[in-house]
Amino acid sequence: MSVVHQLSPGWLLDHLSFINNINYQVHQHHEPCCSRSEPSTSVHLDSMSSFGSSAKFIASDSTTKPENDDGGNCEVFIQQYIFRSELFDITKPYITSAVHKECQQNNENEDLMNSVKKEISISTLGKKRKRCVVFNQGELDAMEYHEKIRGLILDGSSQIIQEGLKSGFLRPLSEKRDKCNEPIALPLDTCNLSELCEMAKHLPSLNEMELLTLQLVENDMSVTEQDLFSRIVENNSNFTKMITLMGQKYLVPPKSSFLLSDISCMHPLLNCKKTYDVIVIDPPWQNKSVKRSNRYSYLSPLQIKQIPVPKLAAPNCLVIIWVTNRQKHLRFIKEELYPSWSVEIVAEWHWLKITNSGEFVFPLDSPHKKPYEGLILGRFQEKTALPLRNMLPIPDHKLIVSVPCTLHSHKPPLAEVLKDYIKPDGECLELFARNLQPGWTSWGNEVLKFQHMDYFIALESRS
Repeated sequence: MSVVHQLSPGWLLDHLSFINNINYQVHQHHEPCCSRSEPSTSVHLDSMSSFGSSAKFIASDSTTKPENDDGGNCEVFIQQYIFRSELFDITKPYITSAVHKECQQNNENEDLMNSVKKEISISTLGKKRKRCVVFNQGELDAMEYHEKIRGLILDGSSQIIQEGLKSGFLRPLSEKRDKCNEPIALPLDTCNLSELCEMAKHLPSLNEMELLTLQLVENDMSVTEQDLFSRIVENNSNFTKMITLMGQKYLVPPKSSFLLSDISCMHPLLNCKKTYDVIVIDPPWQNKSVKRSNRYSYLSPLQIKQIPVPKLAAPNCLVIIWVTNRQKHLRFIKEELYPSWSVEIVAEWHWLKITNSGEFVFPLDSPHKKPYEGLILGRFQEKTALPLRNMLPIPDHKLIVSVPCTLHSHKPPLAEVLKDYIKPDGECLELFARNLQPGWTSWGNEVLKFQHMDYFIALESRS
């Protein structure tokens, strides 16, 4: 369960508990008695040409245990994994109050809404002249938007955070705060998945008449790049499976599926002819810092519009898109993107990021970065769609409050907060995903990133 508290303003989520409540158990056979079983890196191939290019790579449970020399069953060990808790150890705001106070002093004479221009008298070579500092339209829009939702976020988060402090989920500041000043050593990005997706474009394409379904018969399986990039990978079992790609190990949760590719290679997802009741999208929005750093790829608005959401969406599908606070992106979603997908906006929610003690990670009125991000929710409108029944209307301006992960763009899970607004056992899809979750299909060029073994800790195994 990811929801710690649910109040009228919104939810307090525990992202770490959600991950660790996933059944990250890998069943491993004891090697001495399993010498006759197939190697853990073997792949069994069965012809499935009737599926054409929608063939899938399926992981499933083996109902019988491998036998030893005496015909008996091998002993199976269960290895449990948990996500590294220090990656959610946010004890201090990203900007300290002293820094924020200095920013406030520098800007204290500026009215965020009413002062469009400010005349500054400066002296140059003994001669005074006047220069007008004018906010651009984007800055003005951002100020107006912030003023519109500021009170809502302040009042709603106060109720939610107070409930978290009363229950003990959030911990008040104490003398222990200073012990966590050392930076966290994050795992190395040892396998650049996005670069692998780029390389995959140059691999020879499979003959559609000879496409195969690969069935995972062991719990640790090595896969080739061509096998992985040309198929949807499914783990239909009740336990976690481990796959090895380019020498790197990744955990695939039970009842999950994924496609590792970039936006130019989505056809395996489309060719399945499957539609989804929920589609969550976290696109790589273009911004100045991304362009300057060159660390992350981004998509232009035109490229985002080309995502084939109408082909993936079931009637009345709930479409949710994560968006930064840049008003240009918000206007694009509302005025261009959703209309082009035949999606009608029904609500706008806000993700508020806090520390373990309930402080905002950035000051609420920081002129640079805000402690919140947005989610725009809409319904896919199809002419033949039947009216929604037995589902609650989606309320506007709900808050999702959580301690963020230190890993870039590891968004909180939405499955539990959405359950009242979708049909039971609905099909769920996440686009531009960086992790997997049970019951969901995930797509992206870094879809396995946060499933890497380095982000997990192995507990003591048991038989």
